[in-house]
Amino acid sequence: MSVAGLAALFVVSPLLGFAKQSDQPVAIGTFSGAYLAARVAEGDNDLPSAIAYYKRALSFDPDDQSLQQSLLLALITQGDFDEALPWAEKLKTVPDVERFSRLMLAVDSFRKKDFKAAENWLKLVLESDLDRLITGLMTSWAKAGEGSPKDALKHLDKLDGPDWYSLFVNYHRALIADQAGFDVEAKQVYQATLDDASSGSAAPETWLRSAESYARFLARRGEKDKALGVLDRIDEFAPGRVQVGALRKEITAGKPVPRLVEGPVEGASEVLLDLGTALNRSGGEAFVKLYLQLARALNPTGDSVLLQLAALAEQQSDAEQAIDLYSRIPADSPVKRLAEMQRGLNLADLKRQDEAIAQLNKLIEQDPDDMRGYLALGGVYAAKEDFRNAAGVYDRAVEHLKTPASTDWNIFYQRGIAYERLKEWPKAEPNFKKALELYPNQPQVMNYLGYSWVDMNMNLDEAMDLIRKAVDLRPGDGYIVDSLGWAYYKLGKFDDAVRELEKAVSLKPDDPVLNDHLGDAYWRVGRRLEATFQWAHARDMKPDKDVLANVQKKLAEGLPPIEGKTAADKPDAPVAPPADSPAVEKKSELDAPTESVAAVMAAVPAAYTVQRGQSLWSIAADKLGSGERYREILHLNPKLRRNPGRIVPGQELRLPVSN
Repeated sequence: MSVAGLAALFVVSPLLGFAKQSDQPVAIGTFSGAYLAARVAEGDNDLPSAIAYYKRALSFDPDDQSLQQSLLLALITQGDFDEALPWAEKLKTVPDVERFSRLMLAVDSFRKKDFKAAENWLKLVLESDLDRLITGLMTSWAKAGEGSPKDALKHLDKLDGPDWYSLFVNYHRALIADQAGFDVEAKQVYQATLDDASSGSAAPETWLRSAESYARFLARRGEKDKALGVLDRIDEFAPGRVQVGALRKEITAGKPVPRLVEGPVEGASEVLLDLGTALNRSGGEAFVKLYLQLARALNPTGDSVLLQLAALAEQQSDAEQAIDLYSRIPADSPVKRLAEMQRGLNLADLKRQDEAIAQLNKLIEQDPDDMRGYLALGGVYAAKEDFRNAAGVYDRAVEHLKTPASTDWNIFYQRGIAYERLKEWPKAEPNFKKALELYPNQPQVMNYLGYSWVDMNMNLDEAMDLIRKAVDLRPGDGYIVDSLGWAYYKLGKFDDAVRELEKAVSLKPDDPVLNDHLGDAYWRVGRRLEATFQWAHARDMKPDKDVLANVQKKLAEGLPPIEGKTAADKPDAPVAPPADSPAVEKKSELDAPTESVAAVMAAVPAAYTVQRGQSLWSIAADKLGSGERYREILHLNPKLRRNPGRIVPGQELRLPVSN
């Protein structure tokens, strides 16, 4: 079993989410209203509101253990560790939740350095493979904290499990042996872990931290060249890692190099960090933040934990929280500069562009040879669609590149995009080609250059080859697959377009542009009903105003016939297919209206009037066949999400089509 199998071990609240700012929840006067509101808020990743609603629901039924469990998980995930502790104490004997309640109490005991108590809390009645690994590793650290490193290592010997255990067990074995002064064993296990490339691919962050810890171990022993050799191995595996560059400078300069993990409390935090980052890669994202917040409770200033939590906040579009977390990274951390760059990008996400630009310019002035600063600042201008200033930033970057390296491909790629968006193709094209010269077969560059050529009806054979290669290299990238489908659409190969665009939407189902593209392709092959559904779906995903206006027009009128249509008529309009395209023979058949737009729209979700005594659950049960489908009604009626329990007779709701 690979580390990817870890996600399958979770069977707890599927709506566990990540916090973001929200308004004060409205008052709710019923248990069911509060419960539904909490579930919806959690599903919307609005933990502050979810916590408030769970507390409100508990005011109606204080002994409901399911609610207590949901509140406990929400509090931990938000980072309110001390507030969650009383709930953990209350639920410590409930088997269904002890994996979290007792783990929390163990973390609290580690904080107090009461390692004997921690061992006790780490004994669970019900354990999955993942739980057994976490409790086993943390128990070993508790034994080490009690002054018994040999017992700690013996406990690890008993920790049998799936193949994916080995990397985590061996890494922590090396850490404990290292701390205990068992240098021979530590070196042997570190080296074996370094040579375990397959585990490195499955859980890269843990492998990288083990390798970094090994380099520090060797440096402290005076084996400078071997330590630098380990860093070379890391660079081969993950080029450009900031922590490695900083450590290389310290080792080369002969400076004292501390351990990566200093003691049993930090060791317990490392266990939770390692498993949290592994889960983030394998599909268990709903639980990543929970484990990382527990790691943070043990090591509040740990830069790796803070960096991971900030990245999660960004994934959930919570820029305020990301900024707060990045600002907590210590000033002497090697990742502080990276954190400051990310802080600037999050300021831009909050529409505080002037602050973002000032901060990023300051970082560039501090180190004009660091290309990351230019990429960040150029990204801020590009997000504003100020491509003239973005191009200027990338021009400044290239001036500082005396001899571009393969890692500098992105500067030229981004400069190419800026000039392409400025419609200065003679300046854009050489940059894309330079990026591919520095990094041959880079999927994003091949995709962008190939699609641009298709869009301009030039170099078509080479263009399609580039896009197909990009798809072969990134078959799971919905955007690149969409480019291939849309390129077929532009060429009038609509059947091929449908095939690829269906794949793209299956990979990125929540992207309005991809759904819009698939709708267009369906229309051209005569699948009008499906086309209208795709456009309606795209409309409901809150696309930007230009996409929305285009979609609404198509919902009202459909697509015009192909004859006489050119790309100049509309940015998203298809190029007229070439004369030898098979689609030309069928175009009159495909564009003959088999049904009116109004007839197609009759199947699109319509209004429903709430009757006296109805709830969302009863409406879903009556009209859709299952009360559980109330979430679909909420999706179509976003104004209800803050208080799904409050609907009134005569209120109009949009309902999904029954099936």
